[in-house]
Amino acid sequence: MAAMTFDTATLADPVCPIPDIAAADMDAAVEAARAAVGLPVGSRIVAAMSGGVDSTVVAALLHKAGYDVVGVTLQLYDHGAALKKKGACCAGQDIHDARLAAEMIGIPHYVLDYESRFRDAVIDQFADSYLAGQTPVPCIRCNQTVKFRDLLDVARDLGASAMATGHYVGRAIGPDGKPQMRKAIDHSRDQS
Repeated sequence: MAAMTFDTATLADPVCPIPDIAAADMDAAVEAARAAVGLPVGSRIVAAMSGGVDSTVVAALLHKAGYDVVGVTLQLYDHGAALKKKGACCAGQDIHDARLAAEMIGIPHYVLDYESRFRDAVIDQFADSYLAGQTPVPCIRCNQTVKFRDLLDVARDLGASAMATGHYVGRAIGPDGKPQMRKAIDHSRDQS
């Protein structure tokens, strides 16, 4: 199964999940999505949807390109406590936004309760590292475990041939013929 990303910075409009761009530009973006995916049109792809613009545009482009897109959002901590917290990742308003975006795009959307898994894989290790005098970055650990490894398992369980995110990373084909994550072209925005 391939994990893929698209650099959506030039296409993103924060108001509309399918950007209002010239038809020729949209056609070019759809063709670029098909080329990056490299799978037959109609293949199932799980789109990890954070509720932000980038993952929404990726899901919309893949859907417009003719893929069977299923949106998935992980709830990483108590939804109620995070409802009004600004900048909360994977809870509260983000989940609402992802659900609304999926509805507007016309794709199914699932919210998975990963609060316990997030606590075990990220928060507990973060606290231990912090108490040991280190300066941990929980987002890196979350990306390595919950967001990529676990989401790939979910994608497989849903019968997907690929998983897509809105992360800013590069993608290349490795010597084994499989896609590999690389540094993004824009190093200042790289999330690899």
